Amino acid sequence: MSTDLNWFKSSYSGDQGGECLEIAPTPTTLHLRDSKSPHRTLQLAPTTWTAFLRALPALPALPPVPKCLPRVH
Repeated sequence: MSTDLNWFKSSYSGDQGGECLEIAPTPTTLHLRDSKSPHRTLQLAPTTWTAFLRALPALPALPPVPKCLPRVH
């Protein structure tokens, strides 16, 4: 199913790869995936995504994650 979608990469992602969130919007669903694991997807209703984005400013800031951490599988 996710191969038939039109995936977009964040404008903050560089051209050398790395960690990247991709999104494929449809009228009823937002499909999200990690570019390193494209076979795994998360589907959200647009209202759920909007609620998540609106809640972000109220969350406490997280400490920066060191870049040397191993990737979790």
